[in-house]
Amino acid sequence: MNSKKTVAPQGKNFGVANKKQPQQRPGLTEDEIEEIREAFNLFDTEGSGKIDPRELKAAMQSLGFENKNPTIYGMIADLESQGTEIDFEDFLDAITSKLGDKETRDGINKIFELFDDDQTKSITLKNLMRVAKELGETMTQEELAEMLERAASNSREITPEDFYNIMVKKTF
Repeated sequence: MNSKKTVAPQGKNFGVANKKQPQQRPGLTEDEIEEIREAFNLFDTEGSGKIDPRELKAAMQSLGFENKNPTIYGMIADLESQGTEIDFEDFLDAITSKLGDKETRDGINKIFELFDDDQTKSITLKNLMRVAKELGETMTQEELAEMLERAASNSREITPEDFYNIMVKKTF
């Protein structure tokens, strides 16, 4: 018997065991999980496979979130109070628990609140423009206004009920 170990060169992923298999979560597609993984990788500025509160806070500030997003800053506060880093699995759990299942009214309301950063209980053109900018979308003000008109029952703002109907595809 040969007792020599074969070691793969650093930086190379050989074999199935080293490949990251997509995690599954109820209510999330593989594409949505991959988008969350990409966000995690952006936050993991040191490439350690873990995010500490400092990295998460710096990443969110660089994206222009500052203290406006209670969901994200709730996650940061949780991390800071525990004094720990989180890996992707923990990050995915935190994101899905903070946003909730997008099929439930509570989960949809949490997503609505991400759009309604000025807490007016409606999504306005200004809110849509901010979200489009944060997501890197290159939609014109006219295109966003048309979306708003199609989605809103009163054509000037999207109510929580309008948003719920869109999310569960009752109307639109």
